[in-house]
Amino acid sequence: MAYGRRGRPRLRLCGGALAGALLLLGCSGGGEDGAASPAATGRGGEKGGPGGSAAPEPSTTSTSPDTGTGPKDRGSALALARAVAAEPDAWGTGFVRSTAYEGDPDRTGELGRDCVWRQEPLPASELISLTRRSEVPARGGKGALRVAAVVTVHRDVDGASWEMARTLEEALRCPEQQLNATERVTGLISLGIPSGELGETAHDSLDERGMIRGTEGGGPYPYSWVQARWGAVTMAAVAKGAKGHGQSEVDDAVEHAVASMLELAERRLEAGDE
Repeated sequence: MAYGRRGRPRLRLCGGALAGALLLLGCSGGGEDGAASPAATGRGGEKGGPGGSAAPEPSTTSTSPDTGTGPKDRGSALALARAVAAEPDAWGTGFVRSTAYEGDPDRTGELGRDCVWRQEPLPASELISLTRRSEVPARGGKGALRVAAVVTVHRDVDGASWEMARTLEEALRCPEQQLNATERVTGLISLGIPSGELGETAHDSLDERGMIRGTEGGGPYPYSWVQARWGAVTMAAVAKGAKGHGQSEVDDAVEHAVASMLELAERRLEAGDE
C-alpha cells in the first residue's frame, strides 16, 4: 500500500474505479470478526485442510522483490506479531481496547464447507496467528464500531502466499458466511491486487466488502476486510459497522490499521529485526 501524509494510504482498494472493477470481476465472499469470537477473524488452515478446499495457485505476477522472510521459531514470531498488530490508536481517534483484547495465538479460524467459521489449532505451516480487538464504544445513540487486527507469521513465504490465495478462494466459495451464533456476512465483493499494481508496497494485498447482520443491534451494516502480505507475514484488518457508523468510517479504520501494520512489518523485516 502506498502511503500519504501521516502514513495513510493514498488510495482505497475498494473505492472509485476499483469498486467498478470488483463488480466486473464478479468476485464475492469474505469473513469478519465478532468482537468476542476469535473464530470470526482467522483465515488460517492449510490448503485443502479440514472443511476447506484447495486454493488457487498464488499470484506470480508480483513485480516487487519478495525479499521479506520472517521469524523461524514461535518465540520470535510472537514478538513480531505483538510489535506489528494494530493497537487502538492505529485505527483512528476514539478507539479503545475491547474486553477480549488478544486472542489465543495458537488457534485460528477455519471456514468449513458449510461456510461457517470455527476455531481450530494452528496448521503446521503457521507459527503464530495473533488477533487484537478494539472498538469505538457505543455512545450518543451510536452503536459500537468493532474492529480486529490479525497478524499471521508463516514458516515461509510460500505459506503466506497460499493464505492470500486461499482467502480469495474462500470468498468465491462462500459468498455468505456465518461468523458465529449471531452474526452473518452477506453481499460480499472481493479483489486481489498483486504487488506493483496501483502502487502498493505490500507483496500482495486484497480487499473485501459486504454487509453484516446480527441478532444484537440488527443491521445490515457495512463490513470491510483488508489484508496485506510482506514476506512470510500477513496482516489483516476488519471493521464491522454499527448504527451511526457508515461505510467511509469503516473503510478509514481498516486502511489506517493495515497501513500502520505494513509499515511496522516492513521496517522490522528489512532490518532483520525478527
